[in-house]
Amino acid sequence: MDAKHGPLIEGLSKLLVERGFMSAAEASSAAKAFRDRSETEFTHFLLDEGLIEEADLLEVLSAYYQVPPFDVNGYFFDRDMLKKFPKGVLLRHNMIPAEQDENMLIVVAADPADSNLLPILGKYVSYDIRFNVGIARDIEDAVKEFYDESEERLETDMDRPEKYTEVKEDVQIKRIIKE
Repeated sequence: MDAKHGPLIEGLSKLLVERGFMSAAEASSAAKAFRDRSETEFTHFLLDEGLIEEADLLEVLSAYYQVPPFDVNGYFFDRDMLKKFPKGVLLRHNMIPAEQDENMLIVVAADPADSNLLPILGKYVSYDIRFNVGIARDIEDAVKEFYDESEERLETDMDRPEKYTEVKEDVQIKRIIKE
């Protein structure tokens, strides 16, 4: 196992067994099969192979990282909050801002223990940050869906003069993000 994924695979495997989602033999077999396939994410592998349900995986991830779970599927994210972060940053670090309450921002991350997240988030907002854990591919899908819909709306609104001011602001934001 590589140094980066080894502890995660071992920790999740142990929790899967402890919580009764797999036997020790099944967990060991899954870890070996994952290494043989060299997938990028152990969680993707577990889901793709049908070895665990998403809700159960969220429970295990929450126990592993010791933060609350957050299912991003079907969640309506605050559009204004998402606009504060470049799409590439959110995708590279597999995170998405979920809720803001006064000076507290809840961020859902696939790896909330990543020590790089706080300094990166601090470049864009000055809120206190609390992390929740989410499933990596669901976070990625949510980020892509939001930005794809924003880009589509931008193209549609360009055809309506009454929306031009809002569109112009979106274009300026996109230019800043791309630079």
